[in-house]
Amino acid sequence: MTLLSSAPRRSRGSGKPRRGHLAPLLASAAIAAIAVAVVAYLLWPTWTPKALNRPERLPVSIGGTLFNVPPLAFRMKVQRHSGPQERVDLNFAYPSLAPPEAPKHVSAETIEDAPQPDDRIFLSIAAHQDSLAPDMRLRTIYPRYLDATEAQNQDGLSQRAFRDGTPYAGEDLFVANTPALVARCTRDTATRGMCLTERRIGGADLTFRFPRQWLSQWREVADAIERLMQQLQGPQG
Repeated sequence: MTLLSSAPRRSRGSGKPRRGHLAPLLASAAIAAIAVAVVAYLLWPTWTPKALNRPERLPVSIGGTLFNVPPLAFRMKVQRHSGPQERVDLNFAYPSLAPPEAPKHVSAETIEDAPQPDDRIFLSIAAHQDSLAPDMRLRTIYPRYLDATEAQNQDGLSQRAFRDGTPYAGEDLFVANTPALVARCTRDTATRGMCLTERRIGGADLTFRFPRQWLSQWREVADAIERLMQQLQGPQG
């Protein structure tokens, strides 16, 4: 009887020290948690979601020439990075010249076949690799294939057709001096006609594409191309 009665007393007595040690441990844990919360609050970033957005411009080197490109202007995600590249394909809203949202599911193989919005200027920049400059092509190549008929002039913009059976059959050449514009344009058929104009900057050729119907306001288009070139050569954002 004595042994049975003494066992519970030792058990109850041995539990008191454990409960006494538990309270300081809980208090220490609470203090540590508060300290961690205070430090986390002080160190937590204070920027707004806007600061988490992509940079305003990406420096891209093509043919050794630097261009500063808005990330959203890239048509293909694989090209959306800084550093040297052989070619980039861009698009800009017209007339604002703001970079629109990049189209989805466009690859290098399908980019030329993708639907072409009628409010965009499309621009490809590629290393020219010592190919014939655009101004030399105008003086030495195009005249070989132009139709012999006299050029039509309208509002300062001359138009001449390329002969059938030539590499440029089905196209017309438009030239203006003030402001300067040289555009080779396909004619409207089942699909709308598109114009192509080229510029060279340093080691890169810039090829702009836009709907032929815009030539009714060709001065505004020529001005937009000039402004776009200046923006791409501007300082890093």
